[in-house]
Amino acid sequence: MKQGTGLRIYAIAYLIFLYLPVALLPIFAFNDGTVIAFPLQGFTTKWFVELLSIDALHGAVRNSLFVAITTAILSTIFGIFAARASSRYRFPLKGGILGLIMVPLVLPEIIVGVALLVMVVSLMGLSLSLWTVVLGHTLICTPFAVAILSASFNGLDRSLEEAAIDLGETAMGAFFKVTLPLVTPGIVSALLISFTISLDEFIIAFFLTGSEPTLPVYLWGQLRFPQRIPVVMALGTILVILSLVLLTVAEFFRRRGVRRTGAKDTGGFL
Repeated sequence: MKQGTGLRIYAIAYLIFLYLPVALLPIFAFNDGTVIAFPLQGFTTKWFVELLSIDALHGAVRNSLFVAITTAILSTIFGIFAARASSRYRFPLKGGILGLIMVPLVLPEIIVGVALLVMVVSLMGLSLSLWTVVLGHTLICTPFAVAILSASFNGLDRSLEEAAIDLGETAMGAFFKVTLPLVTPGIVSALLISFTISLDEFIIAFFLTGSEPTLPVYLWGQLRFPQRIPVVMALGTILVILSLVLLTVAEFFRRRGVRRTGAKDTGGFL
C-alpha cells in the first residue's frame, strides 16, 4: 500500500459518513411519497410549494431571522471589543479573561442551555422569549467572532494607525478611519458565521424559547407527525443550501481580510 493511501481512505470514509445523511435531504424532498424509504415513488416539487402555505412556519422563520440578525450584530460588536483589547493592550489576567470568553466553544450546549434556563428564570426572574434566545446565542457565537476578528487585528500593521495619530488624528478617529476599514472583511465574516450558527442552533433555543419558537424548534415539533416529514425534508434542503452559501461568503471575506492585512493564513472554514 502506498504511503498516505490509508489516510485518504479514512478521509473519504469520514466524509461519506458525515455528508451522506445531508445528501439524503434533497433526495426525499423531491420524492412524491410521504414515506421516507426506497424505492422512490416519483419526482415532485409539491413539498416546496407547500412551504408557502404554512403560516406557523413563516412565523418561525421570522423569529429565527430576528434572533440570528440580532445575535450576529451583538456577537460581532463584543468580538471587536475583545479582539481589539487582546491585540493592542496588556492588562492583568489577560490570558485568563480571553480563555473564559472562549469557554463556550468546548462546553456541551445542553449544559449551557440548562444553566442559562436556571439563571434567566430562577435568578433573574425573566420570562422566556426571543430575547432570552438572543442572550444564549450571543454567548456561544461571541467566541467565534473573537477568533475571527483576533486574526484580523493581529495581522494589522500597527504603524498605520500610529501614522494617522502622528498626522493629527485622534485615537478614536484613527480607529474608525484606518483600522476599522482594514478589518472590515473580518467583521463581515464574523457577522455571517454568527448569523449561520444562530440560525441553525437548536439546543439552547429549545431551552430558552417561549411561545414563539425559532425555526429549528418548529422543525423538531413537526417530526412528531409522519405526514409532515417530506415538508421538513424540503425545508432542510433549503437550510443546508443557505448555510453553505453563507459559509462560502464568510470564508471569502476571511481570506480577503488575510490578504489585505498581510497576515499568515492559519486555516479557515472551508
